Amino acid sequence: RVQLVESGGGSAQTGGSLRLSCAASGYSVTNNCMGWFRQTPGWQREGVAVIDIGGTTIYGESVRGRFTISKDNAKNILYLEMNNLKSEDTAMYYCAAGGGSCGTNVLQTAVGLDYWGEGILVTISS
Repeated sequence: RVQLVESGGGSAQTGGSLRLSCAASGYSVTNNCMGWFRQTPGWQREGVAVIDIGGTTIYGESVRGRFTISKDNAKNILYLEMNNLKSEDTAMYYCAAGGGSCGTNVLQTAVGLDYWGEGILVTISS
């Protein structure tokens, strides 16, 4: 059974930092496309970042230069380092995984990402 469990969310102030983790079981972060997505009530889901098998990363425009996606293959954990946080980063953040391609289309539509975590709340206040 595949499980993706997010942790590390919570509250921070604008300009601060948080690191999200996604522990995978029954699934390899090494050999699959992994990504982070976020959603706020009343808004569409937004692709934050994806990372492919080779470690190539793609970021959403709103987080580029501030967030970093990475993975620890030995621990089978996906990370999202979030710096210079803004109030508009407040959202539920979801970890996702899939065995297909891992390009811009995946970031924009989440196509092929078959597995999702339950999400974790990040709240940024001034």
